[in-house]
Amino acid sequence: MRNFESLSEREVLALAIQLEEDDARIYADFAEGLRESYPASAQIFEGMRQEESKHRHRLFELYKQKFGEHIPLIRREDVRGFVKRRPVWLYRPLGLDVVRKQASAMEMEVRNFYEKVAARTQDASLRQLLGDLAEEERAHAMRADELNRQVLHPDARREEDEVNRRLFVLQIVQPGLAGLMDGSVSTLAPVFAAAFATRNTWDAFLVGLAASIGAGISMGFAEALSDDGSLTGRGHPWLRGLVCGLMTTFGGIGHTLPYLIHNFGIATTVAVIVVVFELAAISWIRNKYMDTPLVAATLQVALGGALVFLAGILIGSS
Repeated sequence: MRNFESLSEREVLALAIQLEEDDARIYADFAEGLRESYPASAQIFEGMRQEESKHRHRLFELYKQKFGEHIPLIRREDVRGFVKRRPVWLYRPLGLDVVRKQASAMEMEVRNFYEKVAARTQDASLRQLLGDLAEEERAHAMRADELNRQVLHPDARREEDEVNRRLFVLQIVQPGLAGLMDGSVSTLAPVFAAAFATRNTWDAFLVGLAASIGAGISMGFAEALSDDGSLTGRGHPWLRGLVCGLMTTFGGIGHTLPYLIHNFGIATTVAVIVVVFELAAISWIRNKYMDTPLVAATLQVALGGALVFLAGILIGSS
């Protein structure tokens, strides 16, 4: 791997050409990946791809004038100082916010590169071109804002926001809600059965902790292995599995922690109050994100929770 300071002007120009070519391809991938769900934003990245192609052409023309036709292969990963890029353009479906943040980071990195090279080069024509390109990269943020205003008219923006919301529900809310419901409801029986069977808060806490962690691991793997998201649009399977597993564990831990209180009556009372809040939270999430009527969601969740709760008490008291 080379140090930036050791690069000759020929190598610097070759690297700049490669950077512009890579960025143009990435923007093309962004446009292609967003076209189905976010057609207006796809047009924005297509415009940015065209800008990068123009930059590459100008750099190539200067290179031919100075060094001829052959361009040595030198890439960003061959030079110290460049940040390793996470290949978000390869993932499907593409997240709009992730793509925009990646594009902003790309523009800043290339602009800093041009400014640094322009400051050290002695060639007037090269310095002028690199300075111009640095200013154009700086202006890309304004260009993106301009394209946003031209392409993302209010109707298109509302449509993309709605698509973004649906993807958020599909990829985050659904697995998280499934985990929270499983953790909050399914662990009620073992926790309260252990509590009423032993009347020992520490034993109840250990049972609840084991049930919560075990359910979290099980639900996490089940969600991750259910499908790879390529056809359903449900996103990366391991992200869904992580969300589902963590929310399952969180749902069970909530009414387990009160049993760290040594007094059995107080601990059980606090645990029951926590359960009520957990079930209310699940009902609210179902109403807000799943469009389930609040009364129906509350009755369904309350009925399921009550049945499991009573089962635990009856088993523990028998």
